Formats: sequence, structure tokens, C-alpha cells
Amino acid sequence: MHALELKVPPVAVTVVFGAIMWAISTVFPAASFSLPRASVVAVAVALTGGGIALAGVLAFRRHETTVNPMKPETTASVVTSGIYGVTRNPMYLGLALALLAWAIYLANLAALLLVPAFVAYMTRFQIRPEERALSEKFGSRFEDYMAAVRRWI
Repeated sequence: MHALELKVPPVAVTVVFGAIMWAISTVFPAASFSLPRASVVAVAVALTGGGIALAGVLAFRRHETTVNPMKPETTASVVTSGIYGVTRNPMYLGLALALLAWAIYLANLAALLLVPAFVAYMTRFQIRPEERALSEKFGSRFEDYMAAVRRWI
């Protein structure tokens, strides 16, 4: 176990990555690109991400299980229906899409490179520790779910 596992709230991680993306876009203006209607595309991607994340939250609420990412051991059930039949991590996917939208809005390739870095961070320090905890709690039910549904998309 690593000191950062399950320690930093995912929304805080997203805000930090977003701030770094903005800073990078100002430091590396040469990495800027032109995208027609970038704002419209950014809003569409952000709304898509928000919808995916909201679907995940609502599914957890319907199944009366926790949405607290810091304490996966308090999960009451394995949710496999709805958006969870497409992705195991719709809330994190929504956050990644929000950062993608931000990079599109910033129109900067250097900022865009931080989106995969966010995915790698979340996979290592949030998702894998959650998966360990859920495997311990739910055993083969959760492991079968992991085998059937992708982690991200």
C-alpha cells in the first residue's frame, strides 16, 4: 500500500490537475492549437462527462450504497446495472472527461497530455485500492464483474 492510496479526494485531484493544466497552457503557449468552435466542443464533452458521473452517483443512491471514494470498505453492494454495465468507474470517467473538456477549452496540447496522467494517477491511487477492498469484501461476485466490465471504457 502506498501513502497516497485513497487519501486525496478525487474531486480535489481533478481540481489540482485542472490548475496545473491552466498553468502549463500559460507557460507553453507554443503548444496551443486551433480548434473551430472549441468552446462548443468543450461544453459538449463536459456535459457528457457530467451526465456519466451523475448516472453513476444516482445508481449508487438507488442501490443505497456509499459514494464516498475514501472508504470503499463501507460499500453495501456491487452495482452492475445501468452505467455500471458499461464502465466500472463512471464517476472517475466523468472527471476525466471534464479535464478533457478543460484541455479542449484551453486549446493546448501540453495541457491535453495531463488527461492521461490523471487517468494513470486515478487508476494507481484510487481505483486499484478500491478494487482490492471490494474484492476482499465481495469476492467472486466483484471479480466476475471486473472480468465482464472495463475499468474505464
